[in-house]
Amino acid sequence: MDLEAVRTFVAVAEAGQFQKAAADLSVTQQAVSKRIAALERTLGVRLFTRAPRGAELTIDGQAFLPHARELLRVAERAGASVRPGRRPLRVDVLASRSAQSGLMRGFHRAHPDIDLDVMMLFDIETAVTAIRSGAIDASFRAVAAPGQPLPEDIASVRVLDEPLQLLTGPAHVLAGARSVTLAQLTGHRIWMPGIAPGTEWAAYYDDLVAEFGLTIEATGPNFGTDALLDTIADTPALATFIGEPTRLIWPADHGLRRIPVADPTPVYPHSLLWHRDNPHPALATLRAHLAATAAGYDAAGTWRPGWVTPR
Repeated sequence: MDLEAVRTFVAVAEAGQFQKAAADLSVTQQAVSKRIAALERTLGVRLFTRAPRGAELTIDGQAFLPHARELLRVAERAGASVRPGRRPLRVDVLASRSAQSGLMRGFHRAHPDIDLDVMMLFDIETAVTAIRSGAIDASFRAVAAPGQPLPEDIASVRVLDEPLQLLTGPAHVLAGARSVTLAQLTGHRIWMPGIAPGTEWAAYYDDLVAEFGLTIEATGPNFGTDALLDTIADTPALATFIGEPTRLIWPADHGLRRIPVADPTPVYPHSLLWHRDNPHPALATLRAHLAATAAGYDAAGTWRPGWVTPR
């Protein structure tokens, strides 16, 4: 059904005259007549009768009018749902308890008037595809692994360097340490079942292993954070890495220890990715917020992989 014809029908019904409806729509009276005639052919009924004082709705026209108005309202809502600035800003984060999620919570507190859709995609290829298709507006990622540069239409900026900490159970030999060095971790088993081959975080930890000779294991199925915490608490030979800002809760009897890593402190580099032609006005607001609130980069005593693009 032609929406312009429906809009013209409603205009004539409200004006009571073809001529006045034509003036309201900024078209000719002949155009109004043609649209109404086409709509009547589509519906198979007469919608108006000519009267001395103008155009009057037939019984069929009276029955169609409320539906025509609703059809126009639905069309307006459909257009508004994808119109830049009218739909929520859609941003991808790695996990709900992650540092990126914390950044988005801070953004929401600072700009509660901006509607947000926060989602969690898996890897950088999936995120870039979603950005290019318009399914999302931005994504927090580690930019790219070696040999995987971003497409030219995707922009990025570093927004956070996340320090890693060691998480151990109470019986681990390092559990009582106030801090540990990367050299002290040599020979200890660091279990991270969430590392998936081919992802940007797998490339990050491969680089960390190559640089410092660590033993990072990704064996076994990944049953999620709660299962990881249970295993670390019960297994003295295992530890894991977690981000300093990562929010975790575990039972008190687990006795888990969060231990800072130093000399150097490994940091996971987070960047914001977006399409260069994305017109959503809230995207610029998000970028400005992150630029004003994000921590410093390349601090002394920290380590990051050599393939990270500088800010």
